[in-house]
Amino acid sequence: MTKKISRRDFVKATAVGSGAVLLAACAPAAAPPTAVPTAVPAAPAMSLPFPMDAAAVNPLGIGTEPIDGVFFSGGFGHDYITYAGKLVEGVHPGVKVSVKPIQKVSEELRPRLVEGNPPDVIDNSGAGSFPTTDLVNDGQLADLAALMEAPSFDTPGVKFKDTLFPGSQSSLVYDGKQMGVNIAYTVSAMWYSKPWLEKSGYTIPATWSEFLGVLDKIKKEGKMAPWTYQGKYPYYMWGIVLNQLMYKAAGSSALIAIDNLEPNAWKNPDILRATQDLYALWDKGYIMEGTAGLTHTESQAEWLNGKAAFIPCGTWLENEMKDQTPADFKMTAAGIPGYADGKGDNSAVAAGGGEPFVVFAKGKNVKGGMEFLRAQLSRSSAKWFAENVSSIMPVSGVTDLKATEGVKSAIAVVEKAGKNIIEFKIVDWYSEFSKEIEQRTGELLTGVVKPEGFVDLMQKKADEIAANADIKKFKRTS
Repeated sequence: MTKKISRRDFVKATAVGSGAVLLAACAPAAAPPTAVPTAVPAAPAMSLPFPMDAAAVNPLGIGTEPIDGVFFSGGFGHDYITYAGKLVEGVHPGVKVSVKPIQKVSEELRPRLVEGNPPDVIDNSGAGSFPTTDLVNDGQLADLAALMEAPSFDTPGVKFKDTLFPGSQSSLVYDGKQMGVNIAYTVSAMWYSKPWLEKSGYTIPATWSEFLGVLDKIKKEGKMAPWTYQGKYPYYMWGIVLNQLMYKAAGSSALIAIDNLEPNAWKNPDILRATQDLYALWDKGYIMEGTAGLTHTESQAEWLNGKAAFIPCGTWLENEMKDQTPADFKMTAAGIPGYADGKGDNSAVAAGGGEPFVVFAKGKNVKGGMEFLRAQLSRSSAKWFAENVSSIMPVSGVTDLKATEGVKSAIAVVEKAGKNIIEFKIVDWYSEFSKEIEQRTGELLTGVVKPEGFVDLMQKKADEIAANADIKKFKRTS
């Protein structure tokens, strides 16, 4: 039957969060309002854009208590969060959903956690986010088992968990428990202007050595730099390029060994090869002058202005730069080239869930926080996100999309990869390692550290973590 419904000492300082957090969220956008939490206007009379099973109306059994939400406002903007809040209020007349936008998540929310008065639900993203592993180890987060088993918001007869892309939520599973949900599906790629590529006569080759040849020709032409990246945030190079080169050169078993903190995993010759190939961008002078001093948006603006041919980024790029993108630019995603003799699949891509939303175990309305997530990852919300944010939610069954060139090309990269999705868990599991690789990649790409020194430093940090009995360890087999 369906019916239509009216529409413990957590004071530790945190720096760079997990790779997945940064991957999905990138860095801060313009300063958001700093007023009190903004309640979405009640909309008991709004007509929902979908029929709803009676069993899907209130499976979590929420009451009329307000839902206290605080959300990082970055590359995806904030309107999609407001939209989900309206969906909740449309289904649950009388419930108020607060959707306060913030930038420095850990800095602004740490006092509330220390007081034992956290929000119900947050978007734990951005450069100032909490490392999720630290939140889990401190017992701050609610187990979302009830949400995962609940009926989908707007896919009749299907559980919430079964509407989500396979593997999209694995980064937030700890000891078999779902401790958060990723609301974005990010494809990590290199980007270019489609009209520029067509006019130049270049093509994107399958191998990194051939790609370096293309970059060399661009450099010799002297019209633009071959490459730039988000200089002050080296994550974009280790979390989008290096991880994929390592997989394609060394294969999945090598990345599993790294994630499992195995001795000498970073000393694998193929891992060194991939590091040397990343370093070649600096060593051969392909990186745009001044890149290291630029923020994410500054380097992206230079790229849009024709100062560089390629830039690495996730699928939030289109929305983040929409106000600065020339009408005829047509930003397009391409996979990172690989190796003719590599041990990994060249079509593989680093893609998966990002922009982690979590519910606090000590929130006043835990069920309400879960209900917000149920609405956020609905088909209706995913469609709105694709069409208005030019990004992808990991929700199946979304139809009739009016997609941009960026979204279409990113989807094509994922479809070509098939099941060959690259995982690099060490940065998610160990915040100390995330900080180390962030610093050392910046040094690698400015010539301060050479490839051999880089892998030595990575192995040293991994060994330190492995030897520290106070750090909880995680392992994977595939």
